[in-house]
Amino acid sequence: MRVLFQSVNKRQWVVFFIGLLIMSLGIVLLIKADLGSAPWDVLHVGLYMKVGLTIGTWSIIVGIIILGSAALLERRLPQVGALLNMLLVGVFIDLYLLLPFIQTPSTLLGKIIMLISGIFIIGYGMGIYIAADCGAGPRDSLMLVLSNMTGWSVAKIRLAMEVVVLFFGWLLGGPVFLGTIIFCISIGAVVGFALPQCRQVLSKWMYEGVKVEHSFSQQ
Repeated sequence: MRVLFQSVNKRQWVVFFIGLLIMSLGIVLLIKADLGSAPWDVLHVGLYMKVGLTIGTWSIIVGIIILGSAALLERRLPQVGALLNMLLVGVFIDLYLLLPFIQTPSTLLGKIIMLISGIFIIGYGMGIYIAADCGAGPRDSLMLVLSNMTGWSVAKIRLAMEVVVLFFGWLLGGPVFLGTIIFCISIGAVVGFALPQCRQVLSKWMYEGVKVEHSFSQQ
């Protein structure tokens, strides 16, 4: 465990946590837009409505199952960042949902703007934390593993995953509406567009940090 932490420099961790904060905000904006949640959150909200607990707690529980599946397929233990992602995203979701100023807009236009903003914020949040290379989260770990195994693009794999999860979330009574369909169609393309950008912009700054830390350690 100590070796895994030492293999990632401080700047990568900063980028990682910022990415998780941004992505979690996007998730909550979709929920609050009230036009249909993202498929995974349809599942989490459906479980929350049927069983109780919180939406963030169900995000963590489902994340444990998904991360375990990805680890079995890849035949290696998940990275520390993936475990932190699983825990922190659930916590961040619940904290954002407690903020009084994040409310459902009173107009349809406001809801649409919140929905579209949420999709782009999720996509770039994912791009930022994946670019940090601290370990993709449970759902994204499975997405990347399946993409490597099948040779399919990230966009196609993500779309397939969203459709399957959406079906089970719908059976549980989760919030499915037009926004859910828009998210399913667009999120793969947004992530596919955002990830290379985030890697290009952030990689130089992050790995300059490696040189700085190494030079100090040699003194």
